[in-house]
Amino acid sequence: MHAQYAPDAPPDNSKIWALSGTLRGFYDDNYTTTPQKQSSVGFEVSPSFSLNEALQQTEIGIRYTYGLYYYQKRQDDGQNPIDQTHQFDLWLDHAFTPRWEARVSDSVIVAQEPALLANGGNVSVPTRVEGNNIANYGTIKLNTDWTRLFSTTLTYNNTFYDYEQSTYTQTPAIPIFSPASVNPSLAGALNLVEQTLSLNLNWLAEPETTFFIGYQFGIVNYTGNQLIAYNQPFPYISPAIPLYSDSRDNYSHYGYVGATHTFTENLSGNITAGVQYTTYYNDPNSSSALGPYGSAALIYTYAQGSYAQIGVTESRNATDTVNINSNGQITQDQESTVVYGSINHAITPKLVGTAVANYQYSIYHDGPYDSQSANFVTTGLDLAYTFNQHLSADLGYDFSWYTTVVPGQDYTRNVIYLGVTASY
Repeated sequence: MHAQYAPDAPPDNSKIWALSGTLRGFYDDNYTTTPQKQSSVGFEVSPSFSLNEALQQTEIGIRYTYGLYYYQKRQDDGQNPIDQTHQFDLWLDHAFTPRWEARVSDSVIVAQEPALLANGGNVSVPTRVEGNNIANYGTIKLNTDWTRLFSTTLTYNNTFYDYEQSTYTQTPAIPIFSPASVNPSLAGALNLVEQTLSLNLNWLAEPETTFFIGYQFGIVNYTGNQLIAYNQPFPYISPAIPLYSDSRDNYSHYGYVGATHTFTENLSGNITAGVQYTTYYNDPNSSSALGPYGSAALIYTYAQGSYAQIGVTESRNATDTVNINSNGQITQDQESTVVYGSINHAITPKLVGTAVANYQYSIYHDGPYDSQSANFVTTGLDLAYTFNQHLSADLGYDFSWYTTVVPGQDYTRNVIYLGVTASY
């Protein structure tokens, strides 16, 4: 687990490229993230390569990280003991003129772990998912200074999810006793493309303070093209009405105001507060949703190599839970509040301690669990010792806890690890 406040550049700024490799041993007491724990020892091998070039008006960077994870318990059970992950990051900054600047960034992830797949995304799947699951996050941002005090920020975000697990099951109706039902696949429930386009009007009130007002339009299209539920009223004699992935398609309007402020040389913060109105236009049985939208954060750099960050976000997000109630409404999504914090403390010039914590409180919208909650907590502690500029070691512990009204999904998980990293 990593703190959210971190630079893009490679560790050695004397050259434009950096190469590193990490070897860790670990013990995971619930690597399947299920109520029935399965524990395993194992090891991780993770090489990484990055390139960062700063030109006169342009900065470009790329980074690729590969992960190989070996689980001894799966080997003992005659299963494939190896998982592999890939992450490719690209960022490009270009100043067309002193007043026009653009930034393009993209991150492609192939993984199984929820913390990696949800890195910056808007999908809540707190459990481990087998297979080559793909997530892609892309952003294009244009900053324009029209006058010394007035500027605009135009932003386009694109999020793409593709889950490999595509097998679903269905059960026919038993008249009077039970309706037809579907156990949807993750591909049917969560494969999607989410796009948002926003415009901020910024006013520089003081050298340390900027106020802004903005509007954002968002659209979510579910691309699984699979059966996800049946709508069949009592007494379950009439033909069941099938509902497909695109029944959860929606669009949202956001309105918000906010500010960024530098309190001191080493303390800064920002806040955004507004509303989000969402309509599920492909499902006439679902109700529209109006709720809060926003974020707030503080970043404090209190010493050389030491900083702390706290924040909160509020927004809607997709969920893998798809159930239908007696009124024919399926679970559409969640309204989630996320509170997070991290601290990176230089205990000595060579020993650094890191602590991170995240808490997500989610409310289901529509379906049998309408207005009921799910809670997801993750914490991590890490000690890293740098022997020299090329070699370091770390020792850490991660904890996660998930509880929800949906049966069979609660779990706790503890992971400890010890590793070394070589970099050049």
